[in-house]
Amino acid sequence: MDRERQKRAPIYEALAAFKRKRVVPFDVPGHKRGRGNPELVQLLGEKCVSLDVNSMKPLDNLCHPVSVIREAEELAAEAFDADMAYLMVGGTTSAVQSMILSVCRAGDKIILPRNVHKSVINALVLCGAIPVYVNPRVNQTLGIPLGMETEGVRQAIEENPDAVAVFVNNPTYYGICSDIRAIVSLAHTNGMKVLADEAHGTHLYFGSGLPLPAIAAGADMSAVSMHKSGGSLTQSSMLLLNAGVNSDYVRQIINLTQTTSASYLLLSSLDISRRNLALRGAESFAKVMEMAEYARREINSIGGYYAYGKELVDRESVFDYDVTKLSVYTRGMGLAGIEVYDLLRDEYDIQIEFGDISNILAYISIGDRIQDIERLVGALADIERLYKKDGTGLLSGEYINPQVVMSPQKAFYSKKLSLPVHESAGRVCAEFVMCYPPGIPILAPGERITDDIVQYILYAKEKGCSMQGTEDPAIEHLMVLAE
Repeated sequence: MDRERQKRAPIYEALAAFKRKRVVPFDVPGHKRGRGNPELVQLLGEKCVSLDVNSMKPLDNLCHPVSVIREAEELAAEAFDADMAYLMVGGTTSAVQSMILSVCRAGDKIILPRNVHKSVINALVLCGAIPVYVNPRVNQTLGIPLGMETEGVRQAIEENPDAVAVFVNNPTYYGICSDIRAIVSLAHTNGMKVLADEAHGTHLYFGSGLPLPAIAAGADMSAVSMHKSGGSLTQSSMLLLNAGVNSDYVRQIINLTQTTSASYLLLSSLDISRRNLALRGAESFAKVMEMAEYARREINSIGGYYAYGKELVDRESVFDYDVTKLSVYTRGMGLAGIEVYDLLRDEYDIQIEFGDISNILAYISIGDRIQDIERLVGALADIERLYKKDGTGLLSGEYINPQVVMSPQKAFYSKKLSLPVHESAGRVCAEFVMCYPPGIPILAPGERITDDIVQYILYAKEKGCSMQGTEDPAIEHLMVLAE
C-alpha cells in the first residue's frame, strides 16, 4: 500500500473545491444549499447542508465514475488489498444483494449458513436462487449459532455439485469466524464462487492479531460495512472484488438497484474513512482490541455475566473469534439480554447495539474511550446488584434451525393467508419474522412454522425484542401459504 497515495481523498477534495467556487444552483436538491429549509440547516449545520449536492461533471457520477469517484474506488481497492472496490450508498444490504445477483440466476443453488442477515434471503426472493443451508451448530449455553464447519461445506458441495456459490459470514454478529481459507479452497476446486458478508469485519483488513479477512483468504467478493467499525456515515459501505471477477458486469448489477442520486455526504465519508483507516487503522484497532479485552475481564469479574472470547475457539465450529466484539451472556443472573439492553438505555443512558434472548452486544470501535468502557462496566455491575433474579422459566436457547419446504421466492409470491401466530404451527411461512438487530430471520419465506418457533416468537415479543418483517405491524398474525 502506497501511504503517500492513501493521503488523498479525491471526493472530499473535489467537494471542497466546488464549495469554494460558490456556484449558483439551478439543479437538485431543492433545498438549494439549505436556503429553502432553514430548520435543516439548524439541525445539520451550514457546511453539511451545503455539501449535499447532485452529481455533476466536476464531482463525477457513482453510476458511471470516470474521475474523482473512480480514483476514490481505486484507492479503496488498494487500501483493502482488493482488485476492485465499489462505494455503496445503500448500506451493506445493497452490497450483499449485488454480490448474490451477480452470481445467481433463477434456479441456481447457493450454499450458505442459515444464520445470515435478512438481506441475503431478500436477494434470493429477488433472483429466484435456491438456498442450500449448512445449518451451523448451536452453542446451547449461549443460544447462538456458530460458524460453518468445513466438513459441512464439503458435504454440501458433494451433494450439490451444480451450486454456483458459497456464502460465508466473516465474522457473525457475535464474532464467530469459520475457516474461510479452507472454504474458499473447497469452493474454487469445485468451480464455485465465494461471497463473504463482512458487515462486521471492516477492521479485519487493518488490525493485526485479528481473524483473516475474506479478500486475503481468496474470496471472490466481500460486502464491508464501513459505517460500522470503519467510522463512515450510516448507510455507507463498500463492495470488494478479487481478481477474476468481471467488475464491469458487477457495476451493471449494482446499478439495477442502487440509487442514481448518490449522497455526496456518504461518498465523501467513505473517502475520508478509507484514508483514516489506511493511515491510522492498525494503531486504532489495536486500541479497540485492548478496550474490548479490558471490558471482558472487568465484566467477567462481576459475576452473573459471561463475556466470551477466544476460549470459544475449537478450530471447527468456531475457527477463530473476533476479540473486538463485546458479546455478553446475561441469563446467568436471570435476565434476558433484551432486558439488560432496556435497563442500560432507560436507567443508565447507555445505548448498546442489541439484546437478544440470552446475550447483549456492545459495539466497540475507533470512536470509543476507556471512560466509556468503565461507565458500561459500572452500569452492568449495578444491574447485577439491583436486578438479578431467579432465572427459572427463561427460554433455554435462542437459535432454531428451520425446516425448509420451498424456495424463498416461490413462497413469497404464492397465494397466502393470515393466521394468528399461536395458530400457525405446521403451516409454511410466506414472510419474514426477525428480531432487529441482529436481523437474522427466525422465519423466512418457505420455512415450516413449528411449535418451538411459535414459542420463541411469543417469548421474544413478551421480553420486548424489536421485531419486524411481517405484514402485521403488531406481529400478532403471520402470512402463511394457503393450502
